[in-house]
Amino acid sequence: MECSDQIKALFIVVNAGYTDTIMDIVRAEGAGGATVINARGEGVNHESFLGITIDSEKEIILTLVDSGTAKRIMNGIKEKAGWKSPLHGVCFVMPVNKAIGINTAITDYEENKEAETK
Repeated sequence: MECSDQIKALFIVVNAGYTDTIMDIVRAEGAGGATVINARGEGVNHESFLGITIDSEKEIILTLVDSGTAKRIMNGIKEKAGWKSPLHGVCFVMPVNKAIGINTAITDYEENKEAETK
C-alpha cells in the first residue's frame, strides 16, 4: 500500500466489558474490523482495598480506516459512548503512512485512487 493521507489509525479507549458496544458503532460506520487490546487505566485518583491499589480495567479498540469513516466513528463514540457515559470512551486518530496485510475497504480505496491517477 502506498503512502496516503487518507488512512488513519483510530484508537478507542473504554472501560472493560464494553467492546461489543463499541464494535457495533465501528461496524455501523463502515469499518471492517478492529483489534482489541486489554489495558489498565491509571489516573490521579487511585482506589485502594486492603492496601492493594486497584486500577480500572480498560480495553483499547484499534482500527485502520479512511479519514471519513474515522470522523463518523468518532461522532458515534461521542454521542453514544463518550466520557460522561458508563463506557468513559476516549478516542483519537493518528495518521498511517504505510500499511500491509489489510484486506478491507482501505485496500479498495487505494486501488481506486491509483486507477484515478492513471
